[in-house]
Amino acid sequence: MTDKLPATARQPIADVVIGNAKVVTLDADERIAEAIAISGNRILAVGPRASMEALIAPHTRVVDVGGRAVVPGLIDGHAHMDREALRSVFPSLGRVRSIEEVKAGIAELARTRKPGEWIVTMPLGDPPFYLGLPDILAERRWPTRQDLDEAAPVNPVYIRSIWGYWRGTQPLVSCANTAALRLAGVGRDTVSPVPSVTIERDSAGDPTGVFIERDMQPLVELLWFREVARFSQADRLAALPRSALAYHAFGTTGVFEGHGIAADVMRAYTETHRAGRLTMRSHLTLSPSWPAAGEMPLGRFVPSWLAWLAGAGLGDDMLRVAGIHVHIGRTAADDARATAAPYTGWAGFNYDHGLPLDKARELLLHCAANDIRAVLIDAGSAPRILDLLEEIDRRVTLRGRRWVLSHIAVLSPRDIERIARLGLVLTTHTNNFLFKGLAGLAGSLTEEEHGHIVPMRALREAGVTVALATDNVPISLFNPISHVVARKDPKSGDIVGAGQSISRLDALRCAASNGAYLCFDEDDRGTLEAGKLADLAVLDDDPLQVAETALAGLRSVMTMVGGRIVHEAPG
Repeated sequence: MTDKLPATARQPIADVVIGNAKVVTLDADERIAEAIAISGNRILAVGPRASMEALIAPHTRVVDVGGRAVVPGLIDGHAHMDREALRSVFPSLGRVRSIEEVKAGIAELARTRKPGEWIVTMPLGDPPFYLGLPDILAERRWPTRQDLDEAAPVNPVYIRSIWGYWRGTQPLVSCANTAALRLAGVGRDTVSPVPSVTIERDSAGDPTGVFIERDMQPLVELLWFREVARFSQADRLAALPRSALAYHAFGTTGVFEGHGIAADVMRAYTETHRAGRLTMRSHLTLSPSWPAAGEMPLGRFVPSWLAWLAGAGLGDDMLRVAGIHVHIGRTAADDARATAAPYTGWAGFNYDHGLPLDKARELLLHCAANDIRAVLIDAGSAPRILDLLEEIDRRVTLRGRRWVLSHIAVLSPRDIERIARLGLVLTTHTNNFLFKGLAGLAGSLTEEEHGHIVPMRALREAGVTVALATDNVPISLFNPISHVVARKDPKSGDIVGAGQSISRLDALRCAASNGAYLCFDEDDRGTLEAGKLADLAVLDDDPLQVAETALAGLRSVMTMVGGRIVHEAPG
């Protein structure tokens, strides 16, 4: 005889029902639904609002979203999420437009410091891009040590440079006063260790306090101001949850960190997760430090030391570590930055992760043989990388392994054919190649080749999976969504390679479904369907209907990860 089950056991009940919505499911039928029900951390049902009545109990939270669009949680394919809240660790001088305003800001900070105490600030300029310096200053020059001495005569002062990729152009400039130069050991006889760093000097040969770097990753602060400008482990730990909240405000519920994560950032992730404070689904890859690995042959090192990265790696649905970033080549500046190890500054990855081509080839072969996923960065070298991967594929097939090529820039039809054949997954860097750097890139190509710049339509037609990414410059995935839809130069307004534009629905799919595929999570994320994780965002406007010029400005008014609200706008 079978016991009679209570009604609640026979009929599932929703914890949350979101209704009066435009639910963009991104499922195979491209359904647009009216409501979505959630039980625990998963979606219970998607469909008409009337069909949800049977799922509602007294405890169910019923949310009327006023006709707003609901989309699957977005997944940033190359996020560098940990950097975002680090911007608030050091004070900013704000929107300064003259050296006098810089001096006033430094003087104000000096009033809160004891004599001899360091003053370290964020870079000069307006975030997120820090454009136009020093020309936006009335004096059209950088502040010198004498300027900063006047503002803080009894304190060492260092104004750090930007992380170059925020703006996307060189040079990087930082400034120090006389006391800071003295404590850093920078004087008349100091020689720059690399050609990319210039210590500006006056007519007498003394440092002016201005450091100029012809590079995208700062070195000066790692060489001479490391101890005072560093982010402590406590800084990283405090910043990571705040960074996640900033991304959640734009509907992002997952990140893939394909550039690799070094030990200092890895600790911040693991400690945050252990404390129950990690709200972002995070898929990390390893950033290796090859000098730290010593001279062990790769044939022993990969299977014995890196075996834990194989397949799905280690972790759970909130934090997973799998795969390895493989970088070809290393510069003298990289080696100089690596002297700060294990500290990695803004990067969060190891500067000495590069290998010469023959060693990279050997590493990739061992990764393929041991089912360890490799992630590489295009940065304009896609044909050479594809040559290398085809060599590997001839010995160990790569199809089905979902190896990743990040930051795609210019791809020819031949490149696309090879990518499809190898089964690679791609991630974009449209904040550069279809926005900040679009005019320069287009100018280096013929008009017929403009369609080779991030050729989204051709890639989709070839069956290649492309996930959108922000690279943290800035952090909203609605910027890349706008870029691949509009393909418009921000200065001229010209459309570049119009034939490679994709629809808004396809762009959303790249930002959600394809991001899930990138993380091997397509069975659990990326669409709004019954049984999948309840990761979603309620948007402030309709991404399928809003004016094209407003697409990049969309925000989330409510973001959920696993049925838990992680961001909710007031009201």
